[in-house]
Amino acid sequence: MSPGALGRLLQPVRLKLLAATLLSAIAAAAGLAPYIAIAEIGRHTLSLSSGSFAHDKLWLWVTIGLLGAFLRLLLTFFSSRIGHYADAEILHNIRVRIVRHLGILPLGWFRYKGASAVKKVMTNDLEEMHQLIAHSLRETVGAAVAILVGSAYLVAVDWRMGSVTISVLALMFVSYRIAMRSITLHMSKLLAAEARISSASVEYADGISVVKTFGTSGRMMRRFAKAVDEHTKAMSAWVSETKYSSALARLLASEMTVFGVVMVSGLFFVRSGSLAIGDLIPFLIVGIGLPTSIVPAIHGGQGLRKGRLSAGNIENLLNRKPLPEPSQPQNVQGHRIIFNGVSFAYDGHNMVLKNINMTCEPGTVTALVGPSGAGKSTLANLLPRFYDVTAGSICIGGVDIRSIPSKHLLTSMSLVFQDIVLLRDTVAENIRIGKPRASFSEIKEAAQAAQIHHVIEQLPNGYDTILGSGSSGLSGGERQRLTIARAILSGAPIVILDEATASLDPDSELAVQDALSKLASGKTMIVIAHRLHTIKEADQIVVIDRGQIVETGKHNELIVANGLYSRMWNAQQKNQNQYDKETI
Repeated sequence: MSPGALGRLLQPVRLKLLAATLLSAIAAAAGLAPYIAIAEIGRHTLSLSSGSFAHDKLWLWVTIGLLGAFLRLLLTFFSSRIGHYADAEILHNIRVRIVRHLGILPLGWFRYKGASAVKKVMTNDLEEMHQLIAHSLRETVGAAVAILVGSAYLVAVDWRMGSVTISVLALMFVSYRIAMRSITLHMSKLLAAEARISSASVEYADGISVVKTFGTSGRMMRRFAKAVDEHTKAMSAWVSETKYSSALARLLASEMTVFGVVMVSGLFFVRSGSLAIGDLIPFLIVGIGLPTSIVPAIHGGQGLRKGRLSAGNIENLLNRKPLPEPSQPQNVQGHRIIFNGVSFAYDGHNMVLKNINMTCEPGTVTALVGPSGAGKSTLANLLPRFYDVTAGSICIGGVDIRSIPSKHLLTSMSLVFQDIVLLRDTVAENIRIGKPRASFSEIKEAAQAAQIHHVIEQLPNGYDTILGSGSSGLSGGERQRLTIARAILSGAPIVILDEATASLDPDSELAVQDALSKLASGKTMIVIAHRLHTIKEADQIVVIDRGQIVETGKHNELIVANGLYSRMWNAQQKNQNQYDKETI
């Protein structure tokens, strides 16, 4: 993390934070006035004879005490208000920047690793920033000022007793620093163990039916127990390392400890005649209260450290480079897709696609098939520029997709992937995403084409049903058909289907295949499929293995060729025949 990340993020509200911090500092100093006033009244009361009691000085200190208390309340209010205004302003600014930046990041980053990073930044890191801006910064400065002002007052009363009190505070602070010196290392281990505990718990809860059916609860519980043991060991290591320094810090932070040290030292000086009994009162009133400012200062310091880490995470996200937009955008002529010597590596070195050459003509269906992990989905992800090719080029209508603005490129495509994404909105709006201005009749026609209309009508509120986390009872196949309806409605000239019928039952699969064949009319369609019977009628079947094209042709041609496709087809047919025999 760059050391200046926090400063750069807070630059827009620097003056507000400065004002809030300054008011907090003045409020902390004013907050000591009532205690100093009580101490001074006690000093003068004990140092004067009853006949010469100074009423004017008494009322002066009463006034100072009351004024200090009033100022503390007033300035704390305004400091908190300004601090929270600054917090609201900067967090709004950061959220807007993040959202705008997310809009230009490559979609592949979100699909494979970016979603968790965004979630952490938008929740944990922004919460830490809130604590820093609205609380930690002001509290740390306020506590530091209270300690400095209080210590200066005590030294002014008697430098020897002041030194004793300050020494106790210094020992307390050093002990806390020793106790917290390895907090970052231990905390990272604790958080990692907690994440594993959470993961094991969620895994057990989500897969409870499988666990009970197959009797694997023992293995699942062992995984949970292992995570708990790791957390216990991490906590034990931290406690063992800090138990003495932490205990000493807590002992020194006790008001009774400070009281004992001050009282013993004070009585020693009083007995020797070098300290008046009245001069002991400030140390019993103000000195004993100073340790209460140490803890907020230390906690505020921890908040500053967390804030700096969070600022670094936020800045790292904001600095993540988007895919470059063309400086001179070009217009496509038609929607023929040409992959010309395309190679791709996620890490820039280890190629998962090698020298891919193929052409997808408008009005045709190109099927990508091959073993799992062959590179089919990776190839499809390059077309909408989820990633940029490592070598070669992809052209649409004679134009390299890197010369087409991302917005225009994406609006020219309908994408249906294995990962089904439905918004927490109505069914109608989920379908309308493909065409924001579509009428209800158009939405209905798309749903009918995707064989999902009759299912939607049975929902509690039909097309106005809000889809929640459970998608209001929709099965996996029904949710997939909803996304297909979205693609049908969009009318985009290019359609990419990644296992779009994988979750459908045989009857629905047949109906959706009919709908997709109508959808393909006049469009350039690329279909990724594992079940080969679903792409038997494709205009072109491209067989990919280990990132390379090994066969290309129609179904009958590839069967006769007796290559990888033929072996895959025969294996699937054999499995299907065996299944049919077992179910008769």
